[in-house]
Amino acid sequence: MNGCLLRLLRALLVPALLSSAAPALRANTLQWHSKQNQITADIRGGALSSVLEQIASATGWKVYVEPGASHTVSARFKDLPQGQALHLLLGNLNFALVPSTNSVWSLFVFRTSVASATQLVSPYKQAGKRIPNELVVVLKPGANIDELARLLGAKVIGRIGKLNAYRLQFKDEFAADAARAKLASNPDVALADNNYSIDAPVSPGALHPGGLPPPPQLQLKPPNDKGRIIIGLIDTAVQPLGGNLDSFLLKPLSVAGPAQLNPSTPSHGTAMAETILRSIQDMTQGNTSVQILPVDVYGANPSTSTFEVANGIIQAVNAGANVLNLSLGSEADSPFLHDVIKQVSQNNIPIFAAAGNQPVTTPMYPAAYPEVMAVTALNGGQIADYANRGSFVSLGAPGTSVVYYDNQPYYAIGTSTATALTSGIAAGFMDATHDNTQQMENFIKSNFGLQNLPAAH
Repeated sequence: MNGCLLRLLRALLVPALLSSAAPALRANTLQWHSKQNQITADIRGGALSSVLEQIASATGWKVYVEPGASHTVSARFKDLPQGQALHLLLGNLNFALVPSTNSVWSLFVFRTSVASATQLVSPYKQAGKRIPNELVVVLKPGANIDELARLLGAKVIGRIGKLNAYRLQFKDEFAADAARAKLASNPDVALADNNYSIDAPVSPGALHPGGLPPPPQLQLKPPNDKGRIIIGLIDTAVQPLGGNLDSFLLKPLSVAGPAQLNPSTPSHGTAMAETILRSIQDMTQGNTSVQILPVDVYGANPSTSTFEVANGIIQAVNAGANVLNLSLGSEADSPFLHDVIKQVSQNNIPIFAAAGNQPVTTPMYPAAYPEVMAVTALNGGQIADYANRGSFVSLGAPGTSVVYYDNQPYYAIGTSTATALTSGIAAGFMDATHDNTQQMENFIKSNFGLQNLPAAH
């Protein structure tokens, strides 16, 4: 396939990605405003245990349930007092709300008697850090976000225009929750989702010089007849790499405003860029046409959001990225971000994401989405003691890399590094072999799949 035809196909695919609106997605919601005594719910087929966990979390009550008591919660109401709300949520189960001497109330849920409610319910631990006064809204074609924002008393602080997706900011959490309840029944709204915070990954640490591998040694060559491979690096801003390595960096993009980086140390994005180039060197013997497109989703902020990550992905794909590296993540499962990833994946763009740097099995997103190749970190051929080993993780790679900044060596460690190594190997493989994406994925899974490693057993 010649380069002109590939560019033509890409030109056809990207507008198709951006023009389609996200489908309507709806999750069970329970908004419990104790101070205002206003409870709103839209729950269809919810598990009793999950609803009680949410109540315990929202109220601070000690919640006890009779062992074996069961009920499928299906209720939809708005701004009811808590007594009425409990009746509708608990159906034919009995309950008693009892004050105690330490000002903590206790809710007993039972079928037979109060004394039978002996099982303490742990408060619900919401995955991810919701930005309480924000919402992500996707509108259907023809709808006007500015008019809608005015009616809701919100400010539009982010736009992905061709997706009809917008980031709305409200004066407080209560206003955001009230707006979400209104949006649920608005025929112009395809999706109303929370916006979640994603902390910036940790920057690399300094090393003592001596006995370390040198910086990557690469020569930029023209692309083959299948076109240039471009890795979209969705991360913090990337600083100059020095030497001829800067020729492998395309003009950076930012969706989060100007960055304010410490000029004396490498940023996380800088470390990931050099890590990618090091693995490309290993795959191509130092001659490659692969380039990196840095996309800054953090700016000067200590965290980004699921909206900005989705925006960064779209900007990268629009600019020609055909491999994506997401060395970031959180526990927040965002329907909006997932929908963007599904659309990108349908365009045959491989996505690599970090599994997380805690030795748990908790899903981390976007790595846990099925369209994404989740990468954990290995140490000595086994999953590193700090790395996530959840069932969503499919790949493992070394979790350490030496990078150079201003001629000083630094070490990068974590599943972020493992992800950068893997995406660089994937791009380098396709560049060296001229194989397609499916052949690359087969190669990656055969050589880095956890089922082939001792750590998987």
